[in-house]
Amino acid sequence: MYYTIKAHIHAGEESGYVAECVELPIVTQGQSLDEVTFNLREAISLHLEGEDLAALGFAPNPPIVVNCQSPRPEGRSLQKLG
Repeated sequence: MYYTIKAHIHAGEESGYVAECVELPIVTQGQSLDEVTFNLREAISLHLEGEDLAALGFAPNPPIVVNCQSPRPEGRSLQKLG
């Protein structure tokens, strides 16, 4: 049983952000983090509307947990530690 709905947000290929759910077939986008988060909540709500959450393997009223990958600034590389 899933106790949370997990999603990943990452920078879009050209602009904005893309959000993808892990357990559900949901992908949405937005120009800002606020917009993509709003769109993600709305898409999940519409996808689950009228569904039996238990039949889909979810606990009642599962919270949404989001992992956000921020892009590296242009021209900057990761440095090795140690």
